[in-house]
Amino acid sequence: MNRFFIISFLLFFMSCKTDKTFSKHVFKIENATLSSGSLYRIDSIQSKYIKPRPVDVWLPENYSKEKKYAVLYMHDGQMLFDSTTTWNKQEWKVDEWASKLMNDKITKNFIVVGIHNIKELRWFDLFPQKAFYNLNKDTDVSMLHDGYEGFDEFLLNGDNYLKFLVEELKPFIDSTYSVYTNRENTFVAGSSMGGLMSMYAICEYPNIFSGAACLSTHWEGAAPIENNPLPEAVFKYMEANLPSAENHKLYFDYGTETLDAHYPKHAPKVNEILASKGYDKTNSKNLMFEGANHSENAWNQRLYIPLTFLLGNTNEQI
Repeated sequence: MNRFFIISFLLFFMSCKTDKTFSKHVFKIENATLSSGSLYRIDSIQSKYIKPRPVDVWLPENYSKEKKYAVLYMHDGQMLFDSTTTWNKQEWKVDEWASKLMNDKITKNFIVVGIHNIKELRWFDLFPQKAFYNLNKDTDVSMLHDGYEGFDEFLLNGDNYLKFLVEELKPFIDSTYSVYTNRENTFVAGSSMGGLMSMYAICEYPNIFSGAACLSTHWEGAAPIENNPLPEAVFKYMEANLPSAENHKLYFDYGTETLDAHYPKHAPKVNEILASKGYDKTNSKNLMFEGANHSENAWNQRLYIPLTFLLGNTNEQI
């Protein structure tokens, strides 16, 4: 009995210590330029999986512990809310769209958790790691050596990035905020490489995420080149690992300008894979936006579409 008590106490102490490690770094960003709601920063979370980086948590106006909220996890967190702080002075306008959709009762109530990227590690963190292993051993990956300084396949960190999200960040969010913790109310979204990672997240953790939004998904995987082997490696992974269409939703889209000009050619293959895995228009989208480019200003113009599709209160077709 004493031994059981001691073990229980140690487990409780360790869990409290973990929460304290997170919570002591949480602060409100008082000067954030938002249309609505509040933005909090979990600063440089210590992780055993990835290099520390900030995580932002957006809470809607009138957030209340008396209510329960769904959770949307997003990549490239520093680009989501406040264009006055971003490198290109653009943003996703997540707070604008989330507030409008919730106020209009179009979506369920939700909070947003934005994981910042680290520029020099972004590709290694966000590329679907197991898809890379679909490449033949004699595949020429010299374009990665040219495009990513110091490239080494052993630096691929997508699996650890997801372990951080699922094993470290999500438990903290679940215990700190008034949120639903089940799969039906947990979503993931991103663009470009973040689109690839959102697809990867729902494939690797189908019991955690019920929906993924993948805007301007970077099917090229790296810098676009002739005879690029990476798209086929990603598609092979999807064919083997897309989650059940019965209880998941997948949203993909693409534009036709700048970097997005390389994506339309991949749309038929994406549609083929979705159909082969049992997805139809009720639980998947692969939409083209003519004239849209590869930028936050393009994504913020259509963000309401994936938000409504994944978190909508109705079955209205989009």
